Amino acid sequence: MARAAAVALAALLGAPAAGTAIEGTAAGVPPRAGSVQAPLSVWNGIYTAEQAERGAPLYEAECGECHGPSLEGGETAPALAGADFRWAWNGLSVGDLFERLRVSMPEGRPRALTRAQKVDVLAYMLRENAFPAGETELPSRASRLGAITFEALAP
Repeated sequence: MARAAAVALAALLGAPAAGTAIEGTAAGVPPRAGSVQAPLSVWNGIYTAEQAERGAPLYEAECGECHGPSLEGGETAPALAGADFRWAWNGLSVGDLFERLRVSMPEGRPRALTRAQKVDVLAYMLRENAFPAGETELPSRASRLGAITFEALAP
């Protein structure tokens, strides 16, 4: 009885009950049935170093002219690195950021890059914002990216 009450209270508060396994998972890998997934954020190593390396030349070729070679922004395009960028996206999801890239970038030519190439550019942006790399590539599906929180500061 007490265990059932603890589970119900934890569910209401959005926290796991005592004794409930918390299973962190890599981006794009679903948790096992019956497990409670720890929330993912940009601080959980959600992309690989190789993915960011693939994104660097794509950024340079398709984004750098407007957003600057160091992601510092330009006359008409915002910075994609630094405190202003991180705070602008704070609390939103990586899926929100990806959707912005997917539907509108590069400006006037949103189909210039594939979905996979855009997620590589996103991995490069995450690296340049000092978010850690991990061992699993960032997925290219907005539904999976939507479960990853963009946090300006490390927890």
